Amino acid sequence: MPLRLSRREREILDVLHRLGTASAADVRAALDDPPSDSAVRTHLRILEEKGHARHEQDGPRYVYLPVQSREVAGRSALRHLTQTFFGGAPERAVAALLDEASADLSDDDLDRLDDLIRRARAQGR
Repeated sequence: MPLRLSRREREILDVLHRLGTASAADVRAALDDPPSDSAVRTHLRILEEKGHARHEQDGPRYVYLPVQSREVAGRSALRHLTQTFFGGAPERAVAALLDEASADLSDDDLDRLDDLIRRARAQGR
């Protein structure tokens, strides 16, 4: 599902992914420079209307949670990022990540990456 979210909607959805479930007050408390309570509730309602969040009743209050798992949302965001900034070329995105993170990668990290590359080759990708 394409994201097409405002900056504030993206921030609120990020909070929901980070917390798992959250009331409007929890979301507001987790935001830097938060809007009013009613604005947070409005953004949560909009995220529900767009199909990105849903709510459940928890006693007298609603708790909100993302519709997509963090992993699925992350893959979708990564595809969008790769398409937007790296011309759809995953190798360019990986190269950019490795340039930035190469000093922080352990031998175990590099072995896992090597294993992923070998498996992709074996599968004909």
